[in-house]
Amino acid sequence: MSARSYEVRTYGCQMNIHDSERLSGLLEDAGYVRVGEGEQADVVVFNTCAVRENADNRLYGNLGHLAPVKKARPGMQIAVGGCLAQKDRGEITRRAPWVDVVFGTHNIGSLPALLERARHNEEAQIEILESLEVFPSTLPTRRESPYAAWVSVSVGCNNTCTFCIVPSLRGKERDRRPGEVLAEVEALVAEGVLEVTLLGQNVNSYGAEFGDRLAFGKLLRACGAIDGLERVRFTSPHPKDFTDDVIAAMAETPNVMHSLHMPLQSGSDAVLRAMRRSYRQERYLAIIDRVRAAMPDAAITTDIIVGFPGETEADFRQTLDVVRAARFAGAFTFQYSPRPGTPAAGMPDQVPKAVVQERYTRLVAAQDAIAWAENTRQVGRVLAVLVAEGEGRKDGATHRLSGRAPDNRLVHFALPPGADVPRPGDVATVQVTYAAPHHLVADGHFGGVRRTRAGDAWELRAGGTPAVPGVLLGMPGVGAPGAVPAPVPAGGACG
Repeated sequence: MSARSYEVRTYGCQMNIHDSERLSGLLEDAGYVRVGEGEQADVVVFNTCAVRENADNRLYGNLGHLAPVKKARPGMQIAVGGCLAQKDRGEITRRAPWVDVVFGTHNIGSLPALLERARHNEEAQIEILESLEVFPSTLPTRRESPYAAWVSVSVGCNNTCTFCIVPSLRGKERDRRPGEVLAEVEALVAEGVLEVTLLGQNVNSYGAEFGDRLAFGKLLRACGAIDGLERVRFTSPHPKDFTDDVIAAMAETPNVMHSLHMPLQSGSDAVLRAMRRSYRQERYLAIIDRVRAAMPDAAITTDIIVGFPGETEADFRQTLDVVRAARFAGAFTFQYSPRPGTPAAGMPDQVPKAVVQERYTRLVAAQDAIAWAENTRQVGRVLAVLVAEGEGRKDGATHRLSGRAPDNRLVHFALPPGADVPRPGDVATVQVTYAAPHHLVADGHFGGVRRTRAGDAWELRAGGTPAVPGVLLGMPGVGAPGAVPAPVPAGGACG
């Protein structure tokens, strides 16, 4: 009997992306195999988000499309996990009775057992735990990338932002011990990983659980002592917890990249107060100033919500003022929409949709102009680009590839005829010749390629040979996105 195939469909933030790697690892550890391209899986798992607009409609629409497929395929199973599952619980099987398994954010490790129980009992299995029992990083994980990895430092969140439902779904913050985090990073580097992104709903409050408010800065410095680790990033910090020791650690630790994703959400003190964000415009801009004083080359990105309940035109103009003062390299911008279960959903003075759209359009135009100007300042710079997953393309005789600069800007670059073609995970030296609002182009000087162990690992896997050790391991924390990690929009929910 051939092994059953699986597919994991992921929606939402970087936490969900990393959780999906664990779900894939669990299923493969239990004997399932990833479904082939263009084939229908025996098990389809939805890892859901409750933050994004119309998240429930998207889920139920996809479940509806699968209903006739499942009817025609005896033995097929459908599982729903993630934040929406934690929130809706039994509602999912009521609206989509063909779903076999519903599991929450605190018990992703139960998935293989729940699937087997559903098959044996021939009825849906719903298991939603109210608190975390096992830290997810102890679960087996199937990494998508041999050169870049997520590393969770904490799960959950202790903040009470009025627009956010995440704390009630992910629970209170739980911190891993520094030794455990560093052991995971060291294991990843031993496998060839060049870049790690430290991950948490609020990474710079790391250490609160074990009583060390300086723990995150210390963790960054400790990562600097790991031989072979070339790039360290983190996401997402909260301005209220951002301290000078973290800025110093970023500036003084050579492998900690000068890129920072720090959510603003609004530039109006009145709106920040209504959002229950415990900082104000002046404090936020002061952090930006201190970061730039210590690291003039830092690329800073952010999240902004437009049209929060009660936001006036004057409030919105203050957001524009902060955007112009901060000069973000990029911004994830969102139009506010009510989320059931959040305090903001019941607030008076909901802003009309047409007004929100008009403000959003102005904000995007302003931010794009700033990002273009900031990117234009990069023209002429020589950058070490970590080449990203993907085959690239050819424009006539020109071979083009993409990757991330140290400050996390996206770079598209051309190879001259006869040049050594870099693999994903290799590092190419290029010179920027052109800037656009959301990327850089390097079609000029090409300084060559540094071959890496990560590139070797990618080549082995791409050639159909067994995956490098650690792509599927029953050990703490092997996890990575499918490409060089970049700031992922939190949907206005995190940080």
